[in-house]
Amino acid sequence: MRVAVVGSGPSGVYTAQSLLQQDPEVRVDVLDRLPCPYGLVRYGVAPDHEKIKSLQHTLRTVLEEERVRFLGGVEVGAGGVPVARLRELYHAVVYCVGAATDRRLGIPGEDLPDSWSATEFVSWYSAHPDAVTDGFLRGVRSAVVVGVGNVAVDVTRILARGTAELSATDMPQAALAALAASQVDTVHMVGRRGPSQARFTTKELRELGSLPDTEPIVEAAELALDPDAADPSGLPAAQRRNVEVLRGWAARPPGAARRRIRLRFFLRPVELLAREGRVGAVRCERTAPDGHGGVTGTGRSEEIEAQLVLRSVGYRGVPLEGLPFDPARGTVPHRAGRVLRGVAVAPGEYVAGWIKRGPTGVIGTNRPCAKETVASLLADAPALARREVPADPLPLLRAAGAEPVEWSGWLDIERAEAALGAALGRGGPVKLPDRAALREATGGAGAHRRPG
Repeated sequence: MRVAVVGSGPSGVYTAQSLLQQDPEVRVDVLDRLPCPYGLVRYGVAPDHEKIKSLQHTLRTVLEEERVRFLGGVEVGAGGVPVARLRELYHAVVYCVGAATDRRLGIPGEDLPDSWSATEFVSWYSAHPDAVTDGFLRGVRSAVVVGVGNVAVDVTRILARGTAELSATDMPQAALAALAASQVDTVHMVGRRGPSQARFTTKELRELGSLPDTEPIVEAAELALDPDAADPSGLPAAQRRNVEVLRGWAARPPGAARRRIRLRFFLRPVELLAREGRVGAVRCERTAPDGHGGVTGTGRSEEIEAQLVLRSVGYRGVPLEGLPFDPARGTVPHRAGRVLRGVAVAPGEYVAGWIKRGPTGVIGTNRPCAKETVASLLADAPALARREVPADPLPLLRAAGAEPVEWSGWLDIERAEAALGAALGRGGPVKLPDRAALREATGGAGAHRRPG
């Protein structure tokens, strides 16, 4: 049986791994629209989080399996290989395309210059081929990050971190240079609810307190608004540890650090205010606990100066042309991973990961999610395998306009990034900055497997 897995991030690779483990004869093509594998592990994990980035080694062992073939640079859907054509080439197709866009705040001024999603900022410092090239930090002294999850902590940390610690990472050179020249001295991380309801992990939170020449500041008055922060003994362990860290910072006298990270709570952004044609401030409404786990507005407002606003309030799936889509949930309708077209199961079409369940969980959550989908696929396999498909779909993918980068092409990219890092004296690989550089590293349009 031949299976296509669309997406080479954790959910896609775990799907391929589960197929290999349970079917000794299956052959899997892992397709990705980018020429590089690993999805958000390469382009979403902060460059200074080496332990999490090392998950690439685990994913690599699967993609190097004899019965797996990586085909990068293959667009599926609009402008690429149609979903219907892909279904003709494989016995089954599993879509693991993630949640590709950010939720919006839905407030006036959100589209002002220098108002961005956190994902756009992450893509820039991670050298995502679709990233905005520059301009994030120009003229910025004060930044507001909207959200209190781990992504918000990541972008806050990168804004405040010294380049000496980042130079040894794979961060692209242009982003490193921009951060070195940055004049940012204050980062405000703003949440509409209280500290006991923040979604960051304690490990990530504590990192903000260990940055050189940077001081985290928490306002004791805002902690006092949260009854669970006043007495955290009844909280689950993770939230209790968060509150204890925040209380410790609130109790410290002001220091003399060059940069400050201000963690703000019970503030809901209601408008981005313009100054000279760009973001100049964020108007927030003070909120208060409503007694039912939520918050209510108080009518009181506060303005926070900011020349840069990054929203980090969640992700959302986007439709893939040719697949059904539930716009309310931002997912593909399914039953145990089987794609539903109307009320009927679509034979041979499956989903796994965020496009299946929504943007929830951590990287490891993708394992059981993938296993459920693979169990459905293998239960359907006797019927699926009766349909004739091409002995090798690759020539027909090329005929459909795809220019696949195979594993040998990805190894060329790795070598080019190692050479770039060495040339820059960075101590390790440095990511190539754009699609043109990635394609050049593979020898041009497409990269075919070569002996050796």
